[in-house]
Amino acid sequence: MAKPEKASAVSELAEDFRTSQATLVTEYRGLSVTSMKALRRTLGSTTKYSVVKNTLTKIAAREAGVPIPDEMLKGPSALAFVKGDPIDAARMLRDFSRENPFLVIKGGIYEGKAVTKEEVMQLANLESREVLLAKLAGAMKGSIAKAARVFDALRIKLESGAPTEVAASVDVVAPVEVVAEAVAEAAPVVEEVVAPEPVIENNKEEA
Repeated sequence: MAKPEKASAVSELAEDFRTSQATLVTEYRGLSVTSMKALRRTLGSTTKYSVVKNTLTKIAAREAGVPIPDEMLKGPSALAFVKGDPIDAARMLRDFSRENPFLVIKGGIYEGKAVTKEEVMQLANLESREVLLAKLAGAMKGSIAKAARVFDALRIKLESGAPTEVAASVDVVAPVEVVAEAVAEAAPVVEEVVAPEPVIENNKEEA
């Protein structure tokens, strides 16, 4: 590779390192061209999957200030630069590797630190942002529905002309208690939500 081309490749890689939510390192040796194309389609437009020379990767990582251990770059390597949700990308790579054993996950960079293959697998086992938000919405919806039933029951009792003490005897949760319950039910889900924002890049393969 000529020096100008090498410099351009390193510059592009360094920018990918800087702008990615995570970088996952894989070995692709044995994957067919068809399988590589299928993997890129699986990862989608928010993850750039590039086959890169290890020497260029090391230089680019150093320029970007990214810690990437030498042992992670042994053998032919391909990098998944994740611009979207790292959990989704890790899960997609894990699932693809189960059906295509030639794809080996070696580790990666997450939240500015080098992570092992085992840590990438742990990330893949987490629930995605969309799932956590759906759980949050479900918890809030359930609590609001419960409050609506309580108020409706009280209204019916009052409209029926029941004495105040009878209406008060209905199994009713006070509005403040209902709100507190809704917050308590939703809180565990809220604490788990992590939301990396996607940036779209085009895939590019470089020998």
